[in-house]
Amino acid sequence: QVQLVETGGGLVQAGGSLRLSCAASGRTFSSYTMGWFRQAPGKVREFVSAINWSGGSTYYADSVKGRFTISRDNAKNTVYLQMNSLKPEDTAVYYCAATSRGGHPGSPRDMDYWGKGTLVTVSS
Repeated sequence: QVQLVETGGGLVQAGGSLRLSCAASGRTFSSYTMGWFRQAPGKVREFVSAINWSGGSTYYADSVKGRFTISRDNAKNTVYLQMNSLKPEDTAVYYCAATSRGGHPGSPRDMDYWGKGTLVTVSS
């Protein structure tokens, strides 16, 4: 069982930056693929980024590539999402998720555990 808690959301102007953190419980954090997903009002939850157990492989949605960076610190059981050059269309609730499966978790169905989310609002 893995419990995930996201922090770092907030209100930011377009062009600004935020860093989200996701703290995980459990001794097996380092074996999980971690991902970030987001859900805007009235829209389905979508993949944003993911990172494999070692941090050696990262994946990004086309909409955030070049602006967002995912990283993890297995010693701290934490995964991060650095978000730069934010746009109003990045406004959403951002969820941290974990899966024991390898590879690229492109869909929410691929994930086993979820946090409760943190709201990011980007004003124009």
